[in-house]
Amino acid sequence: MPAAPLSSPYAVSPDDVAAYRRDGHIVLRGVASAGEVTAYGPAIRAAVSANNTERRPLAERDLYSRAFLQTMNLWQVDEYVAEFVLSQRFASIAAQLLGVERVRLYHDQALFKEPGGAFTPWHQDAGYWPLRGERCITMWLPLLAVQPAMGALQFASGTNAAGSLSDEVISQASEDYFMSLVADGLLDGRFPVTEPATLALGDASFHGGWTLHRALPNDGAETRAVMTVIWFADGERVIDRPGEHAAGDLATWLPGCAPGDLARSPLSPILPRQEQASVGA
Repeated sequence: MPAAPLSSPYAVSPDDVAAYRRDGHIVLRGVASAGEVTAYGPAIRAAVSANNTERRPLAERDLYSRAFLQTMNLWQVDEYVAEFVLSQRFASIAAQLLGVERVRLYHDQALFKEPGGAFTPWHQDAGYWPLRGERCITMWLPLLAVQPAMGALQFASGTNAAGSLSDEVISQASEDYFMSLVADGLLDGRFPVTEPATLALGDASFHGGWTLHRALPNDGAETRAVMTVIWFADGERVIDRPGEHAAGDLATWLPGCAPGDLARSPLSPILPRQEQASVGA
């Protein structure tokens, strides 16, 4: 098991920050060492195995369920996963990219795309959230090296600044709607679509809440095991976003909060801790 938390700093350059704020996404190389990912990987995989309830064969599932096995809030069920999710290093990167002193955890989720797993439809994460999407950021860190054919991500650059482009959540409808925008040049060519990146062990991508993205199918022989962590800027208030998904997220991840309240709960610790807040600023 890991010997120490992921607390040492990672140098985020001004160019990294500028690229993230322009495009709404960025790949950062070596945010963890291969040894660190190898050390934490077994705990994350074991937590997924113990807590994911999906047992149906791929052929019997709907598109959402074929796209990935989703297991959330694992930091609360395993101490080593908690070290990973509450990492000072990762939170400091998120804060620097957002341009804030500190962030709060929204939640974690493991996204394991099995061999033969379907594509993940185009979507914007923040449509699910009772928070301002431009003040939220997600880290997507694979637990193994990922080639494009294993289910790598694609982004529509610049959509982070466009706000909500549709009320569609992850589904064939969202794929069809956003694909039509892609086919039309993504709103007059303003939002170029990236080629899927190859990520080595320890690399991670970061993307904003409104950044339109999708994942390819997994045509490989291994499960594409990815751990994600979502943060929001400290000081944010809950917004009144209609819809059952946002209401469910509010009750699940920010229990006791109502629209207009400061977004904070026992499930949203503030990070990084004060002594780490200025690292790399």
